[in-house]
Amino acid sequence: MGSGESKVVYMDNNATTRVAPEVVEAMMPYLTDYYGNPSSMHSFGGQVGEAVKKARLQVAQLLGCDTDEVTFTSCGTESDSTAILSALRAYPEKRHIITTRVEHPAIKNLCDNISHITGHKYRVTRLKVSNDGMIDMDEYAQALSDDTAIVSVMWANNETGVILPVSDMARMAKSRNILFHTDAVQAVGKIPINLAEEDIDYLSLAGHKLHAPKGVGVLYVRKGTAFVPFLSGGHQEDGRRGGTENVASIVALGRACELANEMMEDENTRVRALRDKLEQGLLTTIPKSMLNGNKHSRLPNTANISFEFVEGEAILLHMNRYNICASSGSACTSGSLEPSHVLRAMGVPFTAAHGSIRFSLSIYNTEEEVDFVLEKMPIIINELRKMSPFWEDD
Repeated sequence: MGSGESKVVYMDNNATTRVAPEVVEAMMPYLTDYYGNPSSMHSFGGQVGEAVKKARLQVAQLLGCDTDEVTFTSCGTESDSTAILSALRAYPEKRHIITTRVEHPAIKNLCDNISHITGHKYRVTRLKVSNDGMIDMDEYAQALSDDTAIVSVMWANNETGVILPVSDMARMAKSRNILFHTDAVQAVGKIPINLAEEDIDYLSLAGHKLHAPKGVGVLYVRKGTAFVPFLSGGHQEDGRRGGTENVASIVALGRACELANEMMEDENTRVRALRDKLEQGLLTTIPKSMLNGNKHSRLPNTANISFEFVEGEAILLHMNRYNICASSGSACTSGSLEPSHVLRAMGVPFTAAHGSIRFSLSIYNTEEEVDFVLEKMPIIINELRKMSPFWEDD
């Protein structure tokens, strides 16, 4: 990259994304000039209310749903908790939850602690995944029961990018009159979604995963679906979520959703091609490396690659010397020294799971950046393997 070596090469977009310049431009007036409360009766607040209404339409257009099915929240985690707890409170006689072994901590930890939160004992079925991260649909069919209150399955995995068969799973749940939730935080904006054609009851998204700011999210609730608010308070969000709206961020999310619609083709062509070049280059030039996750049913921007006999944390530290940003897994669990629960569930060998790196690209990445990473990564892995007592150079 020559004189550009000081430039940050950001390939950690599944952790968070750059706020798009167009999004910053859209939200700034609502941090300065248009500061009224959207619930106020006067016209100064009314125009702010109109901006929230426009943002709701922009979100609905990306999701393929109606505007009154869109509820603004603070983040994906809040949306996840709201959906699951709503289902449990709406059907207190049902004490069974189905999820997977590869969910984001927002779901995984909620299900771990749900009995403490609700005061009721629940049975949680965590579906296994295959070596490529896919669900065993026979196991899922057998898990569905009359006692199941809700199924919660992520649309796309945050660590591997594997796209799970949520359409089929939601259809099977509906045939048993069971509510279905999907954490679509990683999927929204990267792959086409049309909720009007799905049997999904709840869907969660987070603004900062699609070039909006942190601190704003959405919970989609299908019309007619049972719903009990998580945050009670005023009449905001049609009574579904109390608290004065985070207007600037909501406006930003609306614009980000509009941009995502416009850039979907680029995400699935140019960005995918960059990902493929990076992935193939690393697997070809670095021995004892392996791709984690289904090669075909995967987000266009994500590559999770294990480099055997080295530690992921050490790899990231060396990458940081070149200002290359990636991740050793979920940003919400990267403080742990334990190997990823997702890779463990997939049966990735211990020697590889510890050395896994997630590269997640965006529309802002360039071929020059990919070439730079392909130049530096073999050097980094070679240096670290020389220090590893487990590495034998053939």
